[in-house]
Amino acid sequence: MIIKTTEFIKSSSNCKECPQTNIPEFSFIGRSNVGKSSLINMITKKKIAKVSRNPGKTLLINHFLVNSNWFLVDLPGYGYANISKKEKRKIENIITDYFKNRDNLLLTFILIDIRHEPQIIDLDFMSWLSNNNINFKIIFTKEDKLKARDKEEKIKKYLNILFEKIKISPKNTISSSKLKSGRKEIINFIYSEL
Repeated sequence: MIIKTTEFIKSSSNCKECPQTNIPEFSFIGRSNVGKSSLINMITKKKIAKVSRNPGKTLLINHFLVNSNWFLVDLPGYGYANISKKEKRKIENIITDYFKNRDNLLLTFILIDIRHEPQIIDLDFMSWLSNNNINFKIIFTKEDKLKARDKEEKIKKYLNILFEKIKISPKNTISSSKLKSGRKEIINFIYSEL
């Protein structure tokens, strides 16, 4: 499938402010500094998400209408250490509110930096999504940072730990915004749900 048009619709601070439509949604979320904005820009081939050297830039729910028939939703990153507890709670509430109240959400992509071991915050989040019957897949980002022989081993190890800890085996793909890899697989995941 080809992405022909991408249009920014709005930013929302809570679920009630989100577009009130039945248009299917596909959300992207991950820990801060995982490369979410770069990935979104790579998928759409447009600079629609703000890329920053400072993690924690996305603090709102951002809706982008793609091909006039589905929303790409850029959600706030979680797990950024250099913010107050109050700010962390605010972000957690935005995320929880979105997932619990967005009936037209078809699929969530959780972004994981391929270089890192499974983090408790990611495991807890995936467990929560699974327990709330929220459909998700994993995108392992920054594959350009590893040698080819290390990629498969890293993914295998991550998925083994994921199954061992929370008994789930989500579908996944690998990507690099720098190499422009993984785009086709991600778009295929989206269109298989429509």
